[in-house]
Amino acid sequence: MRNWVYRYLWFTIGVIINAFGVAVITKAALGTSPISSVPYVLSLRFVPTLGQFTFLVNLLFIAAQVVLRGRKFPPIQFLQVVVNLVFSAFIDVGMKLLWWFEPASLPVKLAALVLGCAVLGCGISIEVAPDALLVPGEGVVGAIADRTGIRFGSVKVAFDVTLVAIALGFSLWFFHGINGLGLGTVVSALLVGRFVNLCNAHLPLVARIRLLRAVPAPQQ
Repeated sequence: MRNWVYRYLWFTIGVIINAFGVAVITKAALGTSPISSVPYVLSLRFVPTLGQFTFLVNLLFIAAQVVLRGRKFPPIQFLQVVVNLVFSAFIDVGMKLLWWFEPASLPVKLAALVLGCAVLGCGISIEVAPDALLVPGEGVVGAIADRTGIRFGSVKVAFDVTLVAIALGFSLWFFHGINGLGLGTVVSALLVGRFVNLCNAHLPLVARIRLLRAVPAPQQ
C-alpha cells in the first residue's frame, strides 16, 4: 500500500509540474502548446480562465475514452477526473503566480518558451515514471490508437494537429486573425518530447520512481 501511495504521489507531482510548464509556455506569449491550444484561444474570447476551459475540454477527452473503450474502460481511470481538476487548477495557479511576467523582447520570450518546454518535459517524465494513471489527453490518444489499430505516435501527431486546426478555426472566427497560436505552438511540439527523453536519461529521480513499479499495485 505504501508503494502504491508513493506512485500516485509522484504522479500527482508530475501533473502539477506539467501545469506550471503550460503556464510558463503560455506566458512566453508566442503561442501555447498544442494540447492547450483550444482552451487558450477560448479563454482569450470568453470569461472562463485557461484552467477552467482546460478542465472542460479534458472532460470531453475522458468521455471519449469511455465511449471508445466501452466495457474495457478500467474503472480506476475515472480518477482522471480528479487528475484533470488538479491539472486545470494548477494551470490557473501558475498563471496567477506569473502575473508579473510580461516579456516584451523576442529573446526573453524565446528563453521563457524553452524554459516552459523543459519544465513540461520533466513533468511528463515524472508523471509517466510511476505508471499510475493516464492523463486525459494521452488517454484519448491511446483509446483511438487501440480502436483503430494505428500506432500511438501517429495518432498523437494527428491529434495534436487536429487540436491546433480547431484552435486556429476558433481564432479566425473570434478575432479574424491568428491569436493564441504562433511560433511557440510549433516549438513546444518539437521540444517537449526531447526534454522528456533528456529527463528520462539523465534525471536520477525518474529512475528511482520507476523502481516503485516493481511492487504490484491494486488491479487497474
